[in-house]
Amino acid sequence: MKKLRVGILFGGRSGEHEVSLLSASSVLQAIDKERYEVVPIGITKEGRWVTAGDAENLLQGKLMKEARQLRAGDPEMTQPAAVLARGEAVVVPPEPVHREGGLIPFQTQAPLVRRASDRAINVDVIFPVLHGTFGEDGTIQGLLELADIAYVGSGVLGSAAGMDKDVMKSLLIAAGIPIVKHLTILRSAWEKDSKKMQKLVESKLRYPVFVKPANLGSSVGISKAHDRKELGPAIEEAAKFDRKIVIEQGVGGRKNKAREIECSVLGNDEPMASVPGEIVPVKEFYDYNAKYLEEGSELIIPAKLTKAEIKKVQELAVRCFKAVDCSGLARVDFLMDPLTRKIFLNEINTMPGFTAISMYPKLWAASGLGYAELIDRLIQFGVERHADKKRNQYTR
Repeated sequence: MKKLRVGILFGGRSGEHEVSLLSASSVLQAIDKERYEVVPIGITKEGRWVTAGDAENLLQGKLMKEARQLRAGDPEMTQPAAVLARGEAVVVPPEPVHREGGLIPFQTQAPLVRRASDRAINVDVIFPVLHGTFGEDGTIQGLLELADIAYVGSGVLGSAAGMDKDVMKSLLIAAGIPIVKHLTILRSAWEKDSKKMQKLVESKLRYPVFVKPANLGSSVGISKAHDRKELGPAIEEAAKFDRKIVIEQGVGGRKNKAREIECSVLGNDEPMASVPGEIVPVKEFYDYNAKYLEEGSELIIPAKLTKAEIKKVQELAVRCFKAVDCSGLARVDFLMDPLTRKIFLNEINTMPGFTAISMYPKLWAASGLGYAELIDRLIQFGVERHADKKRNQYTR
């Protein structure tokens, strides 16, 4: 039986590049080599696509002075291209060239589609182990859709909506899912009149508040503002990463920290939820450093909840997955008021951290689904979703 050829795509230009390397390394080690032919495909922080030995060097954190780019056919070609399906090559924008007039994202003299004989690599399915911007936000998913290749995870809409916390919250409200009070402001509005924006925030929300860039993950750019003095710097920090800034009222008030509950979801049209887990962060909240750089945060699996609370978390997780139009996998994060035990859905992560010790696979392991089998399921869901989409008619 022919092995399924799986491209593991990792790295990328986002602030979560290093997290992606950790996730991809775990997947490459655990994936069943007897069942799959594995092709590592890396994207450097500068946006170069690399494969083979260079991709392995990228995983190991080695610097490449002259990274070999993923090319269409001729090894002497300099135009980077990713060949993504059945002989078709789709040009990947090269590293942007800085000019006074802005960025030149494409080399327009090269054809967009090349001959089947020019292909550099052919895969049956892509596992995009990419986190954050340019990987989890629908952009890479759009490229894969254009290339007509199966891939793991949510499609363009689900990825983009799950990434944008402002849009995601609108979808959750429409679906009747409880969320915390929040407000979205634009970076341009803050820069135009910061005092007006500060008054707006304080008229709608109570301190403490959490300030987040709308489009980013792994808690990058997120701050907790306890008062007016901390609000401005928190907004300035978030504004570095996105034009939209989401400000949320803290659950539990000034004296009580919210409990952070997480639940993993798996599937396509009929998704299922794992047992919930709880994170007790070493810091005030589960920020980037607490997640990846500092020890001391405690993961409690399963979470200490009543049967009714477990059922509610699982139900809300699945409802959220469907409301955002996700597929394949997602981790859904909740906040629980420690006094009232009221549960709020915080956000959905469509490509959560995927190391063997990350919360998403650990929750499935606690639910009876091991890491290697989880990878199998995800690849199968990606293939099934692509086959189902092929049934669509695009012409009359």
